[in-house]
Amino acid sequence: MNLRLTAPSRIVSEIALPASKSLSNRVLIIDALCRQPGSIGNVARCDDTEAVQRALDSPDARVVNVGAAGTAMRFLTAYYAARGTHAVTLDGSERMRQRPIGILVDALRELGARIDYAGSEGYPPLRIERGTMHGGKLRIKGNVSSQYISALLLASPVIGGVELTIEGDITSRPYIDMTLGLMKQFGIEAQVAGQVITVPAGEYLGRDYTIEADWSAASYWWALQALLPQSRITLKGLDVASLQGDSRVAEFMSRLGVRGNWCGRYLDLSTGYGVHADIFLADLGSTPDLAQTLAVALCLLERPYRLTGLKTLRIKETDRLAALQTELRKLGYVVAIEGDEALSWGGEKQAPATTTPHIATYNDHRMAMAMALAAVKFPGIVIDDAQVVSKSYPEYWQHLRQAGFEIEEV
Repeated sequence: MNLRLTAPSRIVSEIALPASKSLSNRVLIIDALCRQPGSIGNVARCDDTEAVQRALDSPDARVVNVGAAGTAMRFLTAYYAARGTHAVTLDGSERMRQRPIGILVDALRELGARIDYAGSEGYPPLRIERGTMHGGKLRIKGNVSSQYISALLLASPVIGGVELTIEGDITSRPYIDMTLGLMKQFGIEAQVAGQVITVPAGEYLGRDYTIEADWSAASYWWALQALLPQSRITLKGLDVASLQGDSRVAEFMSRLGVRGNWCGRYLDLSTGYGVHADIFLADLGSTPDLAQTLAVALCLLERPYRLTGLKTLRIKETDRLAALQTELRKLGYVVAIEGDEALSWGGEKQAPATTTPHIATYNDHRMAMAMALAAVKFPGIVIDDAQVVSKSYPEYWQHLRQAGFEIEEV
């Protein structure tokens, strides 16, 4: 499905944001590890979370395919290794078979897991034998996907406890903090001393829990407020004291003149505050999912920038650094990639390839949602394979229509 977008000149709308898939996926795994599960409300309705739910709702399955859901692949690998009752083959899409998982598998094997590669060494599909894990001490590098570390932490209490030493700089630390925060809410309190996380042996305590809205999804609306400063956008369902690292979007967007004013669980966005004119510098090592939103919005605002801490973007749904560079060039923005760590734009431009470009999305939901922001400056822009937003924000196009975007299928 390809969609042609034309943005309004002003948005006045109240947006009921989707539930956080990051919280949903963690809570579902924790709940499944409880001896007496509780009731989980407002679970995210998106591909990633549905992949986790399907697996957990099919305890007798011998083959589980998570599609393109990276979080599901990592979390379920640890879950089956810890609590599985029979051998399971865990598989995914063709792209998933290209995404490395060897570091997690090696760590789980050190704790007694029996996991074999059913295809290429170091990559899915995996054959995971019934739960044979035990507690112990473990070391893992901090510059790997935080999902590896979260997967290990979630399983740790039910296998007898783990002392996990993280070596070097920690990538996406807020996601690890989110995991630990949720574990505490379900009765398991880990101790953190520098780079060492000690998770005690124990059982999670089942409880009723309602998932808050997704700050990653909110980022696109913050960007639209910056791009269309006369707008009045209200976001529903966010938590002012959120565990989500992407709540830092509020800090970043304040430097673009946008602020949020809280009224209960409603957040009213407004523009007109001081905008710094200097180059926009940000280390996104702890919030890499904000990189595409910021990169696109800053180009559209004609604001030079340098975004660092982006190493994990190479191994996401696509190589997000290369994808951003290619698609922004179609709009005339000549963005530079610095190694594997940074993306920068100094204001260099060239003539756009066409006045109504087609934007490739690379089977990446965040490419589709971030590049849709360009409709503000490029009316008639076409987002190819727009259905990929179902991975995290299925209502995105519906919400843009609600906000006044003209959207037609082409």
